[in-house]
Amino acid sequence: MGLVVCILVSYLLVKGYQNTQKLVVNEITIDTDDRDSKENTLHILHISDMHLENISVTPDRLIESIGSHKIDIIALTGDFLDRKRSIPKLIPYLKALSKLQPVYGSFAVFGNHDYVLNESNFVKLKNVLNQYGFQTLQNENRQVEIDGKQINIVGIDNYSTKHSDVKKAFTGINRGTNLVLTHDPNVVLTMNDYRFDYLLSGHFHGGQIHWPKPYHLRKMGQLVKMNMVKGLHQLKGRPFYISEGLGQTGFNIRIGSRPEITIHHFSVNNQIEKAM
Repeated sequence: MGLVVCILVSYLLVKGYQNTQKLVVNEITIDTDDRDSKENTLHILHISDMHLENISVTPDRLIESIGSHKIDIIALTGDFLDRKRSIPKLIPYLKALSKLQPVYGSFAVFGNHDYVLNESNFVKLKNVLNQYGFQTLQNENRQVEIDGKQINIVGIDNYSTKHSDVKKAFTGINRGTNLVLTHDPNVVLTMNDYRFDYLLSGHFHGGQIHWPKPYHLRKMGQLVKMNMVKGLHQLKGRPFYISEGLGQTGFNIRIGSRPEITIHHFSVNNQIEKAM
C-alpha cells in the first residue's frame, strides 16, 4: 500500500510540474453598447500572478504564444514576486512585453505577495516596472482616448492586504468607460457605489491544485464560496475576469489548472457621459 501511494504521489508531482509548462492563451470578447463597432474595440493583454520564484514559462515562450495579435493595452495585475533577489528576473519579461508596443500603454497593479517585500525593495520593484514602461497604479487612474471616447484605466491596490481604496482610485472620474485593474477580485463586493464596465484580476491561480475542488481557497474570500475562482463572471450585471495566472506559488505544480494569459476584446461604450 505504501509503495502504491509513493508511486501515485510521484506521478502527480511530475504531472503537476509538466502542467506548469502548458501555457494556455484564452481570448475573451466583452461587448458594451458598441456591439457593431470593431473600430471601438480595445485589445487588452492581461497577465497576472507571475510569481517569478516559481515560473516555468520563459519570456521568449510568452511572446511566441501571443503571436501576431494586435495589443492596445497591457495589463499586469500583481503578484510579481516576494523576494528581493527575484527583481532582476522580472526585467527580461518586461523587455519582451515592451516589444509588443501596445498602442495605449502598459499598466500594472500590485498583489499581496509584492507587499511581502520591505519598503525599500518594494520601491525597487515599482521603479523597475516604471523604467520599462509600465505605469504603476496604486489607487489611481489614467485616461486614454480611442476615437474621441474616454477610457479610464482604474488601478485599485490590493484588497486582501488592506491597501485598496476604491474611492481614491475613482477620484476625478465623471465620464467615460471604466476599465479596472486589481489583484484580488474580492474587491468587487465592495464596489456597489462605483461603476465599472470591465474588471481584470487574478489572485486565485484557478486553484492551482484544483482537484477535486480547491478547498484550500475558502479562506481567500467570499468569491470562492460563490464558486468564482477563475474565468469570466458577472456581479449585478457587471463583468469581471479572474486569471489563472502565469506562475505558481508554494510548489511549482498545477493540477486541474494551467498557466494562463488572456487577450480581451473589449468594446468601448458609446455613451461617454456617465456618472459613476
